[in-house]
Amino acid sequence: MLEVPAATAAASAGSPGSGVGDPLRGRDRVSAPLPESGPGTFRVAEVTRPPPAGTRTRYSVEVEDNLEASGLLAGSVAAEVSAVLSHRRGWVGGQAGLLEPTDTDPDLRILLATPATTDRLCAPLNTRGELSCRNGQMVVLNARRWTRGAPAYAGRLPGYRRYLVNHEVGHALGNGHATCPGPGRPAPVMLQQTLGLDGCRPNPWPRP
Repeated sequence: MLEVPAATAAASAGSPGSGVGDPLRGRDRVSAPLPESGPGTFRVAEVTRPPPAGTRTRYSVEVEDNLEASGLLAGSVAAEVSAVLSHRRGWVGGQAGLLEPTDTDPDLRILLATPATTDRLCAPLNTRGELSCRNGQMVVLNARRWTRGAPAYAGRLPGYRRYLVNHEVGHALGNGHATCPGPGRPAPVMLQQTLGLDGCRPNPWPRP
C-alpha cells in the first residue's frame, strides 16, 4: 500500500452536511486557477458527530492543502461526498452504520488531489493527470475531474461528481468494472463513464 504524507490538522468546517446548503448541488467552484501539482499533504474535513459504534467502514474526506486556495474547501467537499455515500440510491441504500465519515483512524481515505499528486498516489496505475483511482485504502479523486466533469455529463457537474464518488468507492468496496448492458440503457455505475458510455445513458448511482 502506498504511503501518503500525514494529513494536516482537521479543517474547522463542521460535520459533513452541516451549514452548507444542499450538498448534492455541487456548489464548489474554483475561485483561482487550479494547480497542476501540490505538496502531497491533505486537510481532513472535521466530523463533529462520530460514526455509530460498530460501523463497518469509516472514511475520511481530505483535500490537498493548496486546493483550498482555489476554493475547494475540505468541509464542503466532505458534505458533498457524505451526501452521495449516505443517499438511498448509494451503495448502502441509506443504511446507517455501514459507511460513515470520520476524521480519525479511517478505514478508507477519500482524497481530492491535484492531477500530479493523483498520478503519484495512483501509481502504478497510469492516470495521466486526467483520471481518478482507488489504490489500496485510498480513493483518489482528481481535482481536474471534480471541477470540470467529463463529456458524458456535459453541463451536469453535480451528476458527474456523484458518479465519480460512487464509482471509485465502488472499487474500494470490491466492485470491478462493468459494461453497458445495451443501447439506451442506464449505464452501470461501474462502467468507466469518464471515458465514454458505449451507447448507455449516464447514471451516477449503483441502485435504481
